Amino acid sequence: MNGRFGGFADGTRVVLAAVIVSTFFIGFGGGVIFPILPNLGAVLGISPFLVGIILSANRFSRLVANAPAGTLVDRIGTRTPFVVGMFVQGLATFGYVLAMVAPLPEAWFLAARLLWGVGSALVFATAYTIAADVSDDGSRGTNMGLIRGGVLFGFPTGVVIGGIVSELTSTLTAFAVATAFAFLASLVAYVTVPETHVEGEQKKSVKPWDINTSLPALTVGLVNFSVLFVYIGALFATLVLLLGQKDLSVLGFDAQGSSGIFMGLTVVAAGVSMYFGGYVSDQRGSRIPTLLFFLGATSLGFVLLTLADSNLSLALACLSIGVGQGGTSGPLMALLGDLVPDEEMGRAVGTSNVFGDIGGGFGPIVTLPLLDSIGFAPIYFACALLPVVAAGILLVGVRRETGHFLPNVR
Repeated sequence: MNGRFGGFADGTRVVLAAVIVSTFFIGFGGGVIFPILPNLGAVLGISPFLVGIILSANRFSRLVANAPAGTLVDRIGTRTPFVVGMFVQGLATFGYVLAMVAPLPEAWFLAARLLWGVGSALVFATAYTIAADVSDDGSRGTNMGLIRGGVLFGFPTGVVIGGIVSELTSTLTAFAVATAFAFLASLVAYVTVPETHVEGEQKKSVKPWDINTSLPALTVGLVNFSVLFVYIGALFATLVLLLGQKDLSVLGFDAQGSSGIFMGLTVVAAGVSMYFGGYVSDQRGSRIPTLLFFLGATSLGFVLLTLADSNLSLALACLSIGVGQGGTSGPLMALLGDLVPDEEMGRAVGTSNVFGDIGGGFGPIVTLPLLDSIGFAPIYFACALLPVVAAGILLVGVRRETGHFLPNVR
């Protein structure tokens, strides 16, 4: 999969930089709500179950939109869906602002999250396909890590900004800042991102219902499910409540602001390991050992989280989870690019994202209501087991597809 930009390093860097900047800024809107809404739920009179539904609503709308978005990319190209998806996410972020001043705020929050999911389905499908289009075998892992970093790095950065800005100023201000960055990202995308997937005016005869259900897409999707269930669905959804329960704080902030800082540790760790994991997988003969290492780091992080009783032990747990989640991301998407034909990459990414959104979407709905009945430790211990199960699925799926447990990078 050499892509049309394969022989032009400078052109590749420009395209990657444009996508990274756009997805980073747009990601604020996805994350800014997480440290705010769990506490805001009590103020608005929203039950924990409804809070979980709102936090996960974008995942469920994206669940429906992911596969059509991937098909659309393979049919008409990457530029138009990418730009439109960014603008839709900007409108969705503005919905948070409206929710703070309009009647029935829970309805506005829910509508905004649903709209966000549709826009992000377009952005996710296009971003990873662009990375595949501009990469060759020796750079796919590194480039996927960079793109994945832009897509996911903005989300937890929004968590940090949302927690701190809302405490220093107001919740409304935090949402307004996220909205401004979202529309800035849309403008950057419109001005800078070119077409990479379809030549000229040529359109591919891909049917709207043509979904990639190949073994590589399903295998990568199941691993994606596991990682996002524990990272987004469990850690991010419950950390602010864990801090309140253990009476931990940082720099005098309350649980809301402190959770943003701890999540910031996962951001830094994930950002470094996203690039490093992708680069290492490019240099090694196989991507599988790298993936197994980082899945193990994620599992270890949740074991540490069950034992955390101080700022230091909690920080170590967050760092381990961040390293594991980030380091898995680049090699995982690169493995998908290794195993799937060029012309099917958009649909394969859509399939993988469906599984990821099931994991991230059901996470808060499962974990938040269970906290009152079974507590934090059993939930986090179960989350420690899930990456181990994912590692087994990865090995079995790759072995059946390639005939090897450690297939070479093609």
